[in-house]
Amino acid sequence: MTGSAARHRVVIIGAGFGGLEAVLRLKGAPVDITLIDRRNHHLFQPLLYQVATASLAPSEIAWPVRHLVRRRPEVRTILGEVTGIDVAGRAVQLGDERVPYDTLLVATGARHAYFGHDDWEPFAPGLKDIDDATAIRRRILTAFERAETEPDPAARRALLTFVIVGAGPTGVEIAGTIAELAHHTMAEDFRALDPKEARILLVEAGPRVLAAFPEDLSDYAQKALERLGAEIRTGQAVTACDAEGVALGAERIPAKTVIWAAGVQASPAAIWLGAESDRAGRVMVAPDLTLPGHPEIFVVGDTARLDAWQGKPLPGIAPAAKQQGRHVADTIRARLAGKPDPGPFRYKHAGSLATIGKRAAVIDFGWIKLRGWLAWWIWGIAHIYFLIGLRNRLTVALSWLWIYTTGQRSARLITGRGREE
Repeated sequence: MTGSAARHRVVIIGAGFGGLEAVLRLKGAPVDITLIDRRNHHLFQPLLYQVATASLAPSEIAWPVRHLVRRRPEVRTILGEVTGIDVAGRAVQLGDERVPYDTLLVATGARHAYFGHDDWEPFAPGLKDIDDATAIRRRILTAFERAETEPDPAARRALLTFVIVGAGPTGVEIAGTIAELAHHTMAEDFRALDPKEARILLVEAGPRVLAAFPEDLSDYAQKALERLGAEIRTGQAVTACDAEGVALGAERIPAKTVIWAAGVQASPAAIWLGAESDRAGRVMVAPDLTLPGHPEIFVVGDTARLDAWQGKPLPGIAPAAKQQGRHVADTIRARLAGKPDPGPFRYKHAGSLATIGKRAAVIDFGWIKLRGWLAWWIWGIAHIYFLIGLRNRLTVALSWLWIYTTGQRSARLITGRGREE
């Protein structure tokens, strides 16, 4: 790392949307930045489900962090696991190594939450990183392969039953894509098996799918899923989950593939900071995104709790995290220039989007609501726009165009080894 010891030291934990946006926004500022992450890549998480369902390859939605900051000599990148934060001593702990800071930004994201049933995780993996996505892809594709040679009808039905728990955007998108994968993409690939026998079951404890969307868009999404062949169960919560399937109250559903999309739990940042947190583990931050009593510490993204969206918590989506990262960077710049802080963070909601298969989506811009194929094209253009680099934009656009016109998905590779084997 270049620069003198007199330069302001900014440490950023997490190379997600919030952390990386702060790095980009601080370009040219009189700071030395240390960017810490336990993975070497930045992930475009909104498209992670497309890796899990064999639509895209991991390399199309992830980029090496070192490559992204290669022309920023003031940025030092550390691949490591944070074990604690010394708030009084202003240092981040990486095992035996201490990384001192003048300003700290915590943007460590979240993992899936099982609402007190963490023992379900081995049987119902969530989707938060590339490892999760490739493991789920392996489970889905392996289920079809095993069903091809399974002589017992009951065992075959369990192999071909896919249960998705949680009907938010991720759950809806996964259910729609698995339905298309089974009913269209692989319809002619097997000899002893008809993939159309697959049962895709989307389970939601609440009263409807896409609860954050207006009710008419929620109804449209459910009908679109049902047209694709998915089965929707609302108002029912999973009460048990194991290697043989799930239970919905007294009903037992044999299923070899269960995917969890029902909730998130923040990283241990609140524990590291000794800070107050909500039930999801998110740090309760001040209106300017700082830790109360510590103006030198900022917390953003899924790690932070701030009721600044129509009196509700900020949504856990990429645009919100990016806006918070920009606000933190602008605050740091103002402080170093001796100017007043920008003040409280103000969130600008650009809209809510969710896709259902390859030809339908729903969009809520507030002032206008869209559904169907037009919404799908707008959804696709918006996601391509936010990808990093021309190459990734082109490859994803071409992959989607190929899927749209042919129905085929080229990333159907079974790699690695897991419990399902």
